[in-house]
Amino acid sequence: MMKEKTLFERICDRDIPADIIYEDELCLAFKDIDPQSPSHILLVPKSLITRLANATEKEASILGHMLSIIPQIAKQQGFLESGFRTVINSGPDSGETVPHLHMHILAGRKLTWPPG
Repeated sequence: MMKEKTLFERICDRDIPADIIYEDELCLAFKDIDPQSPSHILLVPKSLITRLANATEKEASILGHMLSIIPQIAKQQGFLESGFRTVINSGPDSGETVPHLHMHILAGRKLTWPPG
């Protein structure tokens, strides 16, 4: 039996449209459809990692690559200098809603602490 694709796998495969702002061989970034700040971008690996808690040593290079891309996205989107927040939810109590690791990049307003 074929496992159903996650929402983000379907976006990566272009089965579902998204406002894509960055793509390379390992990851894809697109604007969140329910933004929590004026700029809210999701960065996802093209290969499925269900959540950070399930990531293995072999996925470390993908995660490192994704983190290294975030400043490029911030510069491209115009908020590198003013600042941004990167969030990775892992597990049901964190607010995770899609079982596909993703990094939220939030910017465009003064973010408060603690979050949520």
